[in-house]
Amino acid sequence: MSNMKIAIIYYSSTGNNYNMANMAADAAKEAGAEVKVLKVKELVPEDVISENPAWEKHYKATKDVPEASLEDLDWADVIVFSAPTRFGSLPAQMKQFLDSTGPLWQKGKLVNKIVTAMTSAMNAHGGQEATLLNLYTTMYHWGALVVAPGYTDDVIYAAGGNPYGTSVSVDMEGKMQGDKDSITKAIHHQVKRAISVAESMK
Repeated sequence: MSNMKIAIIYYSSTGNNYNMANMAADAAKEAGAEVKVLKVKELVPEDVISENPAWEKHYKATKDVPEASLEDLDWADVIVFSAPTRFGSLPAQMKQFLDSTGPLWQKGKLVNKIVTAMTSAMNAHGGQEATLLNLYTTMYHWGALVVAPGYTDDVIYAAGGNPYGTSVSVDMEGKMQGDKDSITKAIHHQVKRAISVAESMK
């Protein structure tokens, strides 16, 4: 698997999806892949961000994380997305990035890319599954191949049982809830499964 290229593209306001992206990166590196962790562009003005201490802290802490580009999508064999739920759909920041991919789509450069995704929400029924399904709809238009974890390992159940992708709940302060070890194992399984499918495609 050492020849696999993995782009992990995330949006995170208080850090949960950033942390999930890094768990995914660890899994990809364990599989011998070349990995890029990339954030999508923040669209919210800094004066608004500064009104939320947790958001401002994370925003400043991740200033040096490179922003995702169309070139990164073209480069990758596997794309892992991680973004929080916003009313059962994607945050505007992630949607804007996806909406910018038309030039690659028109050239057929997103066809057969292996894609999988993760999310978070304030509670277990806060739209997590709907968010992943909404994201995957774009992937079907790309002609990409969605590799959801399904119920392919017991770690999926231990992490909450979402067959569409690892999802976590967060508290009012934005802190991840649940057993971190189970969540980590589920993310590792999901990413390595996607890499395995990409390897078989090659």
